[in-house]
Amino acid sequence: MRSETSVVVDRGRYEDVLTPWEDEAWRTTALGWVAGELEALGLRSTGERRVRLRPWSVLVRLAVEGRGAVWFKANPPASAFEGPLTAALARWVPEHVLEPLAVDADRGWSLSPDGGPLLRDALGREPANPRIWEELLRQYAAMQHALTPHAREIERLGVPGTPATALPGVFDRLDHTALRPGEREALRELRPRLLDWCAELAAVGIPDSLDHADLHEGQLFRPAPGRFTFFDWGDAVVSHPFCSLPVPARRARERYGPHVLPRLRDAYLEPWTGGGRSTAELRRAVSLAWRLSALSRAGAYGRLFPSAYGPARAAVAADGARCLLELLGDPPV
Repeated sequence: MRSETSVVVDRGRYEDVLTPWEDEAWRTTALGWVAGELEALGLRSTGERRVRLRPWSVLVRLAVEGRGAVWFKANPPASAFEGPLTAALARWVPEHVLEPLAVDADRGWSLSPDGGPLLRDALGREPANPRIWEELLRQYAAMQHALTPHAREIERLGVPGTPATALPGVFDRLDHTALRPGEREALRELRPRLLDWCAELAAVGIPDSLDHADLHEGQLFRPAPGRFTFFDWGDAVVSHPFCSLPVPARRARERYGPHVLPRLRDAYLEPWTGGGRSTAELRRAVSLAWRLSALSRAGAYGRLFPSAYGPARAAVAADGARCLLELLGDPPV
C-alpha cells in the first residue's frame, strides 16, 4: 500500500477511545495483511482510507481499483467470532449476507466487499413506507428459521449462547452495571417475575437461533428494492430468535408511529407459523421476548477492546445500563 494514501479518521462521540489502530506496529501489520489478501485476489487499494474507530471495532474503508471499495474490520477478543460467523452464514444462507473476502479468525480480522446502499440511505430518498420494514423482517425471520439447525455450530464459532432458560444467569452477571440505587433495587425486585417469563418463553418451544441483537437501518444493505443484506454481527448471540424484533420495530415506530407495530410483529411471525402453535401463543412469545431481549443487548456492551478505558468505556457502560432498564417497561405489543 502506498504511504501517500490519505487517511480520514472518525471517532464519533468517543474522542478519547484507544483502539489497536493507535499502535503503529499493529496498524502496519493489519494493513499489510489487507494488502496481501487483496493481492491474492488480483486487487490493489488506492486513494483515501476512511477509518471509523469505536470502543468495539476498527473499521477501514479502502478504495480498490476497478471494484469500488472493500472494508477491513478488527473486532475485540469478545466478538472475534464475527469473521468466522459471517463466512459460515455465507455458506448456510448466502442470499441474506455478504461473503467475506478474507478472515483471520485468530486475530479477529475480516475483509469484506461493499454491500451497496444502506437501508438508512435508501429510506432518506424514498416516500415513507412501513411495508419496507415488514418485508425486511419477513426475510430476516426466514433467515433465522433456516439457521435453527445450525445453532450449536454457531456457538462453537464463539458466539455466546443465551437460551431463555439461561437469561436469569445473564441478569445476575449484570448486577454490577452502573445504576442508581433505586433502579438497581427495582430490577432486583423484578427477578422472581423474570424467572416466570423465561420459563414461559422456553415452554413455547421455538428453537434457539441467531439473534443479531442490533438490527437497525444502519446494519442493513438494500442493494435493490425488495432485497436486504444483513451484516455487522459483532453483538450477536444464540438465543430465542424473537429477541431480535425490538430494535428494528422501535426504529420503525420512530419513523411511522406506534400503529405499525402489530403489522411488523405479524410480518416477522409469518415464517414461524405452524408447528401446532397458535397465533396467540406466538404473539405472547413476542411480548415476552421483547422484554427479555434487553439482557442480551445489555451484555453485548461489554465487548470492547481491552485498551478502551476512561470516558469512552464509561459512556458505553451507561448505554448498557439504559438498555438493561428496558426490563422494567411493558412491551408495546
